[in-house]
Amino acid sequence: MKHLKIKTKARTDFVDITAMVYQEVKSSGIEKGICTLFVPHTTAGITINENTDPNVVEDMQRVLDEMVPWDREYRHAEGNSPAHVKASLMGSSVQIIIDKGKLCLGTWQGVFFCEFDGPRFREIWIQLFAG
Repeated sequence: MKHLKIKTKARTDFVDITAMVYQEVKSSGIEKGICTLFVPHTTAGITINENTDPNVVEDMQRVLDEMVPWDREYRHAEGNSPAHVKASLMGSSVQIIIDKGKLCLGTWQGVFFCEFDGPRFREIWIQLFAG
């Protein structure tokens, strides 16, 4: 298992990690298999979505803020309940098929680390399975 390091720049930050993940797959030499990515944080998540038009990420961030606003009364004492809710909505893991040594992503797809309580230093765990 590998640990990828991420530094986020804002409270909400979607970081395109596609190239980092691809590099790990390439370095592994695996031609066919599965790539599992896991986020070991309760206020961050991971998703696969369009990485060509930056407006898609901006729209996702805006809609998540509308759905789970920061200016609401929450019970969690740390004051970051919206980050916990958003992380659960995005999810903590994704799997991607590896074929011919490459990630099987659609033409417009990329992998995003989703920060909801930053800026922080974070990590993503990556496990590659040949097969």
